[in-house]
Amino acid sequence: MKFKIDENLPIEFAEILQEYGYDAMTVHQQKLKGEKDPILLEICQQEGRILVTLDLDFANIRNYPPEQFLGIIVFRVSRQDKPSLLSILQNIIPLFGQEKIIYHLWIVEEKRELVSSDQSWKKLWCKALRK
Repeated sequence: MKFKIDENLPIEFAEILQEYGYDAMTVHQQKLKGEKDPILLEICQQEGRILVTLDLDFANIRNYPPEQFLGIIVFRVSRQDKPSLLSILQNIIPLFGQEKIIYHLWIVEEKRELVSSDQSWKKLWCKALRK
């Protein structure tokens, strides 16, 4: 899988994903900082990348229907400091190989169970977040 890390997340996201064998690029690396949301998603589509972001606009399925995009992961968390975000990323990486991500919207939250447009794996997510 290939990922694009949005400008609002630590660049270490890409490094961690690369350590797990994934192809990950940041918006900063590709000089896409400040690009409009639809253009950023279009670039992700062209490159075959899943967008990883804190931007809640991407969680709006009316504007960004999951089935029309390779994948979107939105972090909707109250603690947005680097250590907290990196820890959550580490906890969800094992789910990439177990659950549907392609053509799905994942909303990563701390206290609620729903993380995907596919609700079949609520308990698995709760377990991963409690590590």
